[in-house]
Amino acid sequence: MTVNPVLPDSEQPTEFRFTPEYEARARAIIAKYPPGREQSALIPVLDLAQRQHENWLPRVAMDYVADFLDVPRIRVYEVASFYTMFNLAPVGRHFVQVCTTTPCWLCGSDEVLRALKDKAGATVGHPSDDGAFSVVEVECLGACVNAPMVQINDDYYEDLDYDRMCALIDALKRGEKPPAGSVIGRHGSQAQKGPTTMLDQAPDWVRSGPPSGSSR
Repeated sequence: MTVNPVLPDSEQPTEFRFTPEYEARARAIIAKYPPGREQSALIPVLDLAQRQHENWLPRVAMDYVADFLDVPRIRVYEVASFYTMFNLAPVGRHFVQVCTTTPCWLCGSDEVLRALKDKAGATVGHPSDDGAFSVVEVECLGACVNAPMVQINDDYYEDLDYDRMCALIDALKRGEKPPAGSVIGRHGSQAQKGPTTMLDQAPDWVRSGPPSGSSR
């Protein structure tokens, strides 16, 4: 598993504050917790700061969140550096997390990584030259039955191979957002040839299974 490095002090931004929209969202999250327990909102509020700041957390944003929640700054650093969902250095607009744990590896995650290198110009730890794609390897993302798969920003894309990953990259380059889920059109984690049990209780669209050679 690869973790993004911390950006050097000399390259850190010097200002950060929530926009009115993000501040309202943060306060709505904090309001869910009892008085005096505002620090319990640390992870979701950090997530908001990261989303506002192009998917990564500079130190000034962590300091801002610490002051916003009235918690020690070191506690924020501990959380942000522990959880791999937080990026402490800039990443591409399309942040690609490639699962390379055993099921995905056995089903061809190496070919997914090769597609990212060939088509997007990005490898693990080395973003594409245009800054559009960053790639990291991660542990199991819980979609083993549809392996191999990747997470791109918030979305899962499953049932990938070299050509399907290349097609997905092309769509992202065109500014499209392909529908999340299986790229071959199967529903949930049903068998690739369609459902095999309880067919009399399944609606027609499930009973028919994914169309042959379909792509979503």
